[in-house]
Amino acid sequence: MPTGTWDRLPAPRRAAVVAAAEAEFAARGFSGGSLNTICKEAGVSKGSLFQYFTDKADMYVYLAELSSERIRASMEAVVRELRWDTDFFGSFEALLEAWVRYFYDHPLERAMTAAANLEPDPVARTAVRESVNVHYLAVLRPLFDAGVATGALRPETDTEALLALLLLLLPQIALAPHVQGLDPVLGLAEGDADHAVATALRLVHVVVDPYRGQGS
Repeated sequence: MPTGTWDRLPAPRRAAVVAAAEAEFAARGFSGGSLNTICKEAGVSKGSLFQYFTDKADMYVYLAELSSERIRASMEAVVRELRWDTDFFGSFEALLEAWVRYFYDHPLERAMTAAANLEPDPVARTAVRESVNVHYLAVLRPLFDAGVATGALRPETDTEALLALLLLLLPQIALAPHVQGLDPVLGLAEGDADHAVATALRLVHVVVDPYRGQGS
């Protein structure tokens, strides 16, 4: 995470560094991202950059955290508008649709999500995934715990296993319509947003439907 020097920087300087770094890492990932390019675009020296962050990986994790916070805020706004207590599965479908469409409408978040999930460097990938998963779980775990409590999900539902499967599936759902080769079967990269939503619902139902409670 950033140093105290970063916190004391004027807001416009921080914004310039963040914008330059997001653009570079979104385009080239951690391994291909160039600190020289970031410094040039932000108008700072490399020496200054290392006063703000301990190293390149530290900056990369920070940017992934910022992106995750923006995505989480948007999804939490959707969650608040839905009626989970009376229509858990309808609400979950609406949230999933919002998730898919979000990445059509937010190319920077899509690129940062791709960079985080497709990064070949194991150290950077692990650090970023640990940070990102916190946000997934903060949104999803309370919903599934409440689903069990209200009977929308069966009482014996293994929510931890269900969450683990969704954390594998949701990045795939977000990225496969935009990254060739991630989906070799369902044609996500060839379809539009409506096709992506329908396919996402199809995939998630395979995972979630066995846990439906009586009457849900």
